[in-house]
Amino acid sequence: MILNYLWAAFFIVAAFIAFFRLLIFSDGSLFPAMIDATFQASKTGFEISLYLTGVMALWLGLMKIGERGGIVPILAKVIGPFSKRLFPSVPNEHPASGSIIMNFSANMLGLDNAATPLGLKAMKELQELNPKKDEASDAQIAFMVLNASGLTIIPITIIADRATLGSINPTSIFIPTLLATFVSTMAGLVYLSFKQKIRWDFVFLSYIIGLCVFVSASMYYFTSLGPESLKLKSSIISSLIIFTIILSFITLGIKRKIPLFETFVEGAKEGFETAIKIIPYLVAMLVGIAVFRASGAIDYLMDGMKFLFGTLLQINTAFVDALPVAILKPLTGQGSRAMMMDIAKTLGPDSFAGNLASIFRGCSETTFYVVAVYFGSVNIKKTRYAVTGGLLADIAGAVAAIFIAYLFFDVV
Repeated sequence: MILNYLWAAFFIVAAFIAFFRLLIFSDGSLFPAMIDATFQASKTGFEISLYLTGVMALWLGLMKIGERGGIVPILAKVIGPFSKRLFPSVPNEHPASGSIIMNFSANMLGLDNAATPLGLKAMKELQELNPKKDEASDAQIAFMVLNASGLTIIPITIIADRATLGSINPTSIFIPTLLATFVSTMAGLVYLSFKQKIRWDFVFLSYIIGLCVFVSASMYYFTSLGPESLKLKSSIISSLIIFTIILSFITLGIKRKIPLFETFVEGAKEGFETAIKIIPYLVAMLVGIAVFRASGAIDYLMDGMKFLFGTLLQINTAFVDALPVAILKPLTGQGSRAMMMDIAKTLGPDSFAGNLASIFRGCSETTFYVVAVYFGSVNIKKTRYAVTGGLLADIAGAVAAIFIAYLFFDVV
């Protein structure tokens, strides 16, 4: 329901601004810009879906081999106790358990190409357990919210973009981003605990503490490397993990004596079908976001923020220059990336705003994109409190990013 109101709000706000400018300033330039944005967004939505078709065919084909090879029971033994408390309605050895674990692992390591297909597969398998097919289950909401919180250990894409933009120290945002995204993930987890009455018993806390130790150890290791070494080793580690997963699935398939090629093709067909289903949902959401952006609504919002914090509250407004990235990230990944790069080019990649924009981009996920694509792929219309939980995690990460940026970087 909230997506219906939000989608309509994008158009209503955009139309209000355009008509206001036309009536008051006799400026009708926004109307052609918004129309052009709708066509461009439609094209982008289809291109993204087309790209996802190949990637999903690949990964769902490999996952089918992994499932029949016995990967789910192996993963269930490792993380089953934690998963059982977080997803009590999902049996330990159900295929959804393996897909969820693989998706979270891919997200943490920044393996976006692998994370999305695995996430869509997990959502489809969770839908099989959902008694109300048009309404999101607790398990699906928990999965979506934790996806939207976007815990990432290695923000390799952001570091690469900063290096391209001429940053003196492109890896300087590594620790701040890791800390901010950890806050967003914990906020999402606490919210789910409240809404779904998850018990934080000894086992659950043990996994949380283990995650904290893993994050700390990763942070210690990667911060001990130089900028070039970090880029090289993080890329090698990511590629090695992907290849190891593929090789492991094939090895398990050979051990179980399953027909590898036929099994892969069967899974790949599922990937193609899922990719086709998400096209209408993705195009609709991207068009709404594009019209909202083209209307200049975000610019007006930024001016209001500067007036509120700077003029009325007398607070240092250095963070406001980077806020467009935080606002755009839940809406569009490419939009937030473009905004981050624009801020870096204008104010400098190593400026306070340039650093904070990078952290904003890395500390949250494209919540509305995830909701539209994941729930759209299984035809869920009632998302319940999924969007609220995802946005809460995004806001927590953004607020944490601001405070952390003031701690780590000088305001010039």
